[in-house]
Formats: sequence, structure tokens, C-alpha cells
Amino acid sequence: MLRTTLAGLRAHRLRLALTALAIALGVGFIAGTFVLTDTIDAGYTQRFSAAADRLDVAVLPATAKGDEEALVSDATLKRIRATDGVTDAQGLVRGTSALIGKDGKAAGDYPTLGISLPEGTLNRTAVVEGRVPRNGREAVLDEGTARKRGFRVGDTVTVLDAGDARHTFALVGLFDGGLDQEIGYMGAVGYTTATAREMTGARGFVEVDVVAEGISQERLRALVSAAAGEGHLVKTGETYAADLARANGGDNEIIGVGLLMFGVVAMFVAALVIYNTFTILVVQRTREMALLRCIGATRGQVFGSILLESAVVGLLSSVMGLLLGYGLGTGALAVLAAVDAPLPMTSASLAPRTIVLGLVVGLVVTVGAALLPARTATRVAPVAALGAQVEEPAFRAGVLRTVSATLLLVAGAAVMTLAVTMDPGQTALLVVMTGASLVFLGVLVLGPVIVRPLSTFAGWVPAKLFGVPGRLALDNSRRNPKRSATTTVALTVGVTLMTVISVVTGTVRATYTQQLDEQFPVDYMVQSQGRDSVLPRSIADELRVRPEFASVVAFRSTTAPLESRDGTYQVGTFTPAPGFAPKLDAGSIDRLTPGTAFVAEHLAKRLKVGVGSRITVRTKEAGPVALTIAGVSGAESNLFDVTVPAGEFDRYFPGIDDSRVMVNYRDGVNPDKALAVVEAATRAYPTAKVISSTEVRGEFDETLDMMLMIITGLLGLAVLISLLGIANTLSLSVHERTRESALLRALGLTRPQLRRMLSVEALVLGLIGALVGVALGVVFGWAAAQTMTTNVLFRLPVGQILAFVALSGLAGVVAAVLPARRAARASVVGSLASG
Repeated sequence: MLRTTLAGLRAHRLRLALTALAIALGVGFIAGTFVLTDTIDAGYTQRFSAAADRLDVAVLPATAKGDEEALVSDATLKRIRATDGVTDAQGLVRGTSALIGKDGKAAGDYPTLGISLPEGTLNRTAVVEGRVPRNGREAVLDEGTARKRGFRVGDTVTVLDAGDARHTFALVGLFDGGLDQEIGYMGAVGYTTATAREMTGARGFVEVDVVAEGISQERLRALVSAAAGEGHLVKTGETYAADLARANGGDNEIIGVGLLMFGVVAMFVAALVIYNTFTILVVQRTREMALLRCIGATRGQVFGSILLESAVVGLLSSVMGLLLGYGLGTGALAVLAAVDAPLPMTSASLAPRTIVLGLVVGLVVTVGAALLPARTATRVAPVAALGAQVEEPAFRAGVLRTVSATLLLVAGAAVMTLAVTMDPGQTALLVVMTGASLVFLGVLVLGPVIVRPLSTFAGWVPAKLFGVPGRLALDNSRRNPKRSATTTVALTVGVTLMTVISVVTGTVRATYTQQLDEQFPVDYMVQSQGRDSVLPRSIADELRVRPEFASVVAFRSTTAPLESRDGTYQVGTFTPAPGFAPKLDAGSIDRLTPGTAFVAEHLAKRLKVGVGSRITVRTKEAGPVALTIAGVSGAESNLFDVTVPAGEFDRYFPGIDDSRVMVNYRDGVNPDKALAVVEAATRAYPTAKVISSTEVRGEFDETLDMMLMIITGLLGLAVLISLLGIANTLSLSVHERTRESALLRALGLTRPQLRRMLSVEALVLGLIGALVGVALGVVFGWAAAQTMTTNVLFRLPVGQILAFVALSGLAGVVAAVLPARRAARASVVGSLASG
């Protein structure tokens, strides 16, 4: 049997080529993901291991007191420097230090960092041009910020200190931000240690680096730990480097898991293709296996031969997949390097774990998918060898199939209904995914039952358009519903997932836009660049008197404790303006009068209070203030935990400036003119940033479109594998129907008509898969959107869905080109004789 199986594989090398390609693509995607993530992880380890060469011990603050930032004090640094064996110890400073761009405004959406660059061996920052600063009049920039803002070595830069006072420095160098994600996102200005403390207002150090001579790192760690005292975390240089690599690689792990999910989808689709392929092969080789039974082969030997065949195909395709994965990983690394991604990369390599995993996954999926067809092969009776031809088995929907499909569909629908009724969040989304999986399995089991009516629906127009070939193609698609169902389900998976993504994206975009318009149709928003900075009230006062604007609403807030509650809460107010009515879940805007307050929905639930209840806010100026709740504000209201009238807020918390200002211009006013007026009002304040609602919506849409493009590209692999499955099925079907095709030719069907018949059959199969995928995708997408936010505005992307259907049908036709060509070229006489 071993020799027979191997001989059969050699004799039919092309028979399983598409199957091998399908599993190779799935394995390749998984292997490529591991190559990519392993290479980046190795780069992190290699890059941060250099820290062990620069320092022997790192001292970090481990605890914080109250709201104070955890820092290493000057006294601690002094004790560390006095420790035996220590040759140098330098404290590192990090805070905010806003760089002023050449347009006079603070650069970026967030203030740049201010960091210290110590001279000597403990300077871990790589200066790529110029040198490190040596006095209080010099500074350096990270090269990304310098390039983006147009600064060069030799320029003069202006930076704001902690009190927003301007300082100028000579730019003496540019440094590589390396793998510091915060620097990569915000940018940084580097100073001497003393200057960094002055500019950032830092009262201590975020880290102290220590070097020593003639002492091991572990011994030095013990001595420094004793000198630093409690409240500090002391690590050796090697441990510190390993922790940095692990911490910075955290995002890489998340990305890897996300990519592996798409790999799992690809492998699932490949498994369906393999199952379908072996099922058809078993039917085609009925006489062959029956002859083997006649000459003495046992059922176990027949079963083993099918599994051996699948194992050989799985092994060879897994090896192909590993090579393909290496190429995919290398290509992804090249793309990341070309776009200057802030990721460390070394040469790509296949780790032993990746090789073993790829081979195991490929073998398990291939052999597992072949188990049921192999079991079917053992039921072939020896007498079947005497038959003139293989009869296609008639399909009947058994009781087991009907009952199991019903149970899966009902359970899945119940779980999805439960998820939709839950509060939006991650848990509800996971429940929806569970219910959707059950529903999909139910449809998968029920596939052969629904494929006939679906083929009638999808093939009605082609049958009318293409005459006799169209009617024959429609009959062929309905002849073996089990095969048609397993052929189309691979494509259904891809279309379902792409439809879900499209529905969710369109719904989230529409919901976001509606909520923004409902809560306050903002034309412009003025807010400070710094997280905790404020805006002078003069900005809002100046804008209110301008005739260009219909309304100007200023918000301001602070934190204060509540009576009998731990912690502090955000207490704020807003200045009323025409047309501004915050969205409330309960109560009315007219009820916000002295002695009352609005409470955020989440706080109302936590305190178990509602409209008419009373809360007490403790203030420094007015002492405990009892307030009656006049309304409960929703999550989209733009209000605070506790919102009080503007006059009362100023009495409770005098001297608080605005945190943001919302501006609407009047009808008929030129938007560019209105924007110029707002920018003029903020020109004297470099950190006051003007944002238009058009820009916010545009950035949001751009982000969603990018996510949609990336996810669609990744799901394209599953669609490609499913198309290979359709092509494979048609190729095997053409082989199986060689005599039938020849008989049609003998009866007058021309070669073009035969090609057209097979193309229309593939078109119908593609449309069936698309229709089922679209129907499931719309339902799943609607349910998923309900779990993401409240007050969902459902949107059905009709254009995209129609495109999915059209592309699926077109893809089916393309997949049929080679099988149809082969069938048309076959000799009529030879094919009839072969039967």
C-alpha cells in the first residue's frame, strides 16, 4: 500500500497542486508572522542589551506618594555617588518642554519632551549629527522632530519652560530617538542635566544610572540598594536591558496575535479546501479502491493510504509554506525599513519554533481535513470495481444534520441576542463573536440543504443569458449540493469577514458623525497643547464680541473630593451660549441653577443617585458644598463628573482658567475668515491649538479607511485560498466528468460553449458563496456594532457589498479559466473511450 500510494502521487503530481498551494499559503502567513515578530524581538533585545555595556546598575523610583510623581531625589543621588566602588552616577531628567515651530506655534499636538543628556560614558543617547549640549545655552533635537519642523544644526530654537516662558538655545546637535516610543510620538529637546531641570521644572530624576569598577553588578546592586533606601527599584544593567526589551516589545506581541488570527482564518479556509479536494478524489477513485479491496487490501490499509497521501501533501506544502513565510517576513521587514518605522530589525531568520510549528500546523490541518474522506473510502465495497462508472451519491438531508444545524443556529442567535442587550464593551463584543461562530457553524452544517435554492436564485439570470450552456451550468451546480456547499463555504468565510468589517466601519463612521453633530456642531475648538495646561479666559472673551461667531462656549475644570468618597473627581463648568445644549440622560439644561449640578452617568451609577438626589463637594474656598442633582449627563455630553453653573464654579474655585473653547461661526460667514479670526485671537499664546471639526472628522475617516484597507488586504489571503479551492474543485470536476463533457461535445456542444458552461458554473458557485457571506456579514456586523457604543446609527454600505458580490462572481469565472480550457481541448473520441 505504501508503494501504491507513492506511485499514485507520482502519477498525479498536478492533481493536488492547488491543494498544496492552499495549505502553503496558510502556513506561509503564520510562519511569516513569526519571522516578522521574532526578528523585531531580536532587534529589541540586541538594541537594549547595549544598555548593559553602558551602565552597571539602574535605580528607579518604585512608589509615589499621593498625586506626586515618583522621582529619585537629589539626596538619594548624593548617597549613591558616595557608595563604595561607584565611579559615576547620573540622574536622568524627563518632563515636558514645548518646542516652538517656525510658525510661532507650539510644535505638534502634544508638547515635546525635555530630557537630559549627560556627558561621558553614561550618555546612552546616540548623537547622529553635531554634539551633546555643554552649557545652559545649548540644546539638541531628535532627528525626527528636526526633519519635520525644518530645523538644522546651527539654528536657534525657542522652547517654553514649565511656566510657559520663552527661552532660546543654539541647536548644537541631533540625536536618534531610537526605540523610545514616547520620543518617537512627541519629539524631544535635549539639554544638560541642570538646564533640563530648569526647563521642565522637575524636582528629581526619573532614573539614576550607575557605573563602577572592580565589583560585580549583583554586588553593586546590593550596595546601591542599601544606599538608596526603601521606595526605590534597583536593577543590574543586564536585567534592566532585558526589561526594556520586553516592555517595548509588548506592542509587537499584540500585533503578532492579531496577525495570527488572520493566519488561523486562512488555515480554516485551507482546511475546507483540503476536505473538499479529498472528498472528490475519493469519489473519483471509487473503482481504484474497490480493485484494491478485491486483491486483498483491508479497510485499514485503504484508510491508511488516504491519510498517508494527505500527510505527504501536508509535509511538502508545509515546507513550501515555511519558505514562503520567510519571504513574506523578509518583505514585511523591507517595507517597514523603507517607511522608517521606529522598530529595531536584524536579519530575518527561521527560528526552530517557527519551523516546528509550521510543519505541525500544516500536517495536522491536512491530515485532519482528510479524515472524513478517508473514512468514506473504507466503505467502498469490492463489487464497486465491476461497475461501468461511478454514480454520484444522492444527497439527503438527514435527521442528524437538520437537528444539529437547528441547535447551532438557535444557540448562536440566542447568544448574539444576549450580547446585543448587554452594555457596550469588550465583553459584549466577545459574546457576539461566540454567537456568530455558532451561527456560522450552523450555516456550514446546513449548507448542502440551502445550496439548491441559492443556486436557482444566483443562476437564474446566467441561465437566461447564456442559453444551453447556462442551463447546463445551473444543473451542474445543483447536481451535487454537498460538493457545491463545501466549495463555496471557503469563499463565504472571506466575504463574511469583509462584509462585517465594512458594516462596522460604515456604522461607526455614521454614529460618530451623528453624535458629534448632535452634542454640539463645533466648527472650531481651541485647546491647550499640554495635557494639564489651560487657556487664558481672554481668548473666549475676545471671540465672544466678534460678529463672525454665533456661539462661543468655554469649559474649565479642576479636581475636588466628594463627601464620604475616596479620591478626587473632575468638577467643571461651561459658559452658556445660544444653540449649546449638552445631551442629558435625565433632567434639563434649564435646571442648572445655583445650588444644583449635573452628574456624569458613570458617577451617578457608582453613587446610586439620580435627579433630585444630593451630593457634597469639598472645596478649599467655600468648604463643603451641598448640591442637588438637576441632571445626569451622557457620555457624549462633553461635560465633567460634576458640572455646576459658571458663577458658582468661580465662587468655589476662583482663578481657574479655561481648558477648551468651542466656537461656531454664523451662517454666511466665510469659514476661512472665521478661522483667521480664531487664529489671530490665539496668536499670542503658542500652546493654544486651533482644531477644526472638518479636520477631526477627516482624521477619523482616514484612520477608519486605513484600518479597512489593512484588514481587507489581510483577509484577501483567505479569499485567495478560497479561489484556489474553486479552481481545484472545478479541475477535479472536469476530470470526473470527462466522459460527460465528451458526450455533450458529440451531441453538438462546441468548445466555446463547453468553456462557457464551466465558467457559468464557477460564476454561480462564486455568487452562492458571496450571497451567504453577505447575509451573514450584515447580521454579524450589525450585532458587533451594537456592542461598541450606544445610540448606534446603522449604515449598510450597499456599494461595497455589491462590489463584494460582483468580485466574487468574477473571481469564480477567473478560477475556471484553466479547467475550462483543459476540458475544451480534450479529445472527444479518447474521452468517450476512457469511460
